[in-house]
Amino acid sequence: MVGNPKSILDMVGVHASYGSVPVLRGVSLYIKQGEMVVLVGHHGSGKTALLKALCGLLPVVRGEVLFDGLSIHGLPPEKIVGLGIAYVDEMKLLFPAMSVIDNLILGAYHRHRRERREHIEQDIETVYQLFPVLAERKKQYAGTLSGGEQRMLAIGRALMSHPKLLLLDCPTLGLAPKLARKVVEALSELRDKGITILLIDQKLQQVVDVADRGYFVEKGEIIQEDSPQGLLTMKRPASLFHRRP
Repeated sequence: MVGNPKSILDMVGVHASYGSVPVLRGVSLYIKQGEMVVLVGHHGSGKTALLKALCGLLPVVRGEVLFDGLSIHGLPPEKIVGLGIAYVDEMKLLFPAMSVIDNLILGAYHRHRRERREHIEQDIETVYQLFPVLAERKKQYAGTLSGGEQRMLAIGRALMSHPKLLLLDCPTLGLAPKLARKVVEALSELRDKGITILLIDQKLQQVVDVADRGYFVEKGEIIQEDSPQGLLTMKRPASLFHRRP
């Protein structure tokens, strides 16, 4: 499973813990350049821990994480961002007292010293094309946006770092069906532009038509790798795979 020559990311036998509590138990997976891969599993199964181990927020105690052929476990999170991995937390972690545009500019903080301002401004316009509502709200404080708009802003801010790999923790959580579809459509467009995506989604049916592959995570281990449709029909509790009415 691991070590595909076209993979941009490989996790090999990764173990990680929150204090003395193991949360990842020998996880091995790969993601190919340009794929959208989904993680599913029960609450507390280790999905979020897996994303945090990839972006340096959870120390890897054993195993290896390779990104573009480079060993990255043990690197600080800011260094990993600079290499091209962006993480959007489930809680969004925006600056609520700052405007939409200022939040986006902060997303490009590590680019300011080496790139011209007009390049960053062009990327802001790209985010606005992806999420037009953010252009309408660009001077509005982030804390006054709706939940769906905040989630779009969090994704847009992550895109400002020019990621090769985008890690998303439940990007459609709590969104009305119409907004959730807009977010999924935007992610599909990003994948088509060449950005590799690894996301957690508790409602697999929402991404079954756009994701390329998926992994079922249980008790900190990868239990099954399959197509999204294969995961949807596997014999697991139906509550994990809510179908749209």
